[in-house]
Amino acid sequence: MQFVSTLTIALAIAGPATAAATPALPVPAGVKNVVIVPDAFVDGSSWRLVHDILWLKGYKVSIVQPSHTTLDDDVAATRKVLFDQVGPVVLVGHGIGGSAISIAGGGDKVKALVYVAALLPAVGENARQLNASMPAASNSLRTNWLGTSYFDPARYHADLAADLPQNRTNIMAASQVPITQATLNAASWGAAWRDKPSYGVVATEDRYLNPELQRWMYKRAGAKVTEIKASHAVYISKPHEVANVIEQAALNAR
Repeated sequence: MQFVSTLTIALAIAGPATAAATPALPVPAGVKNVVIVPDAFVDGSSWRLVHDILWLKGYKVSIVQPSHTTLDDDVAATRKVLFDQVGPVVLVGHGIGGSAISIAGGGDKVKALVYVAALLPAVGENARQLNASMPAASNSLRTNWLGTSYFDPARYHADLAADLPQNRTNIMAASQVPITQATLNAASWGAAWRDKPSYGVVATEDRYLNPELQRWMYKRAGAKVTEIKASHAVYISKPHEVANVIEQAALNAR
């Protein structure tokens, strides 16, 4: 009995202290749900900084883990996460993730699209076609005997994320998610940016996705553009700037 009493007192004391150490998060105005679709050659955990910045402001942030085996699979994975959201959503895509959100973002739940150094294909266009139209400064993709493309680990830092410490990019190169030729060559069958408010982040030092191509695609989409001096990994090197664009999309969404 003495043990129970002591434990009860300890819990009573610990409870308020724990609550005081974890203040309630704010409730943001506008759209409260953010869904992010990463590019190939990274994994979802690379979005941690943007996630944490938005989470601390009260946003519910979900990150899709696309396989990049087919565009269909990436769209299906995105739609599954969208289905789980309660309320309207701002949908974010990076790189090839822009192709997925351009299709999956057509539903009524999605109120705005944010493209972060991303592709914005029109119906019938594919990623390889767009990249070839304005080639990037580097060509560091390698293809294995299965026809799967990956980013050359020896060039990962210089060509994908030169504004990050190399000890950070070493693990990113080792944990990268490759992409199939089927995904790169798949023609888009949706262009949600034609009907939804769109925002575009240009990574001006991007050596993987030509900044001029980014500008051209964003202009075609009528997107509100923010230029950030950064590599393709802009969301890691400049997380506050990228989070701010996402927040503006959420605040302005209707």
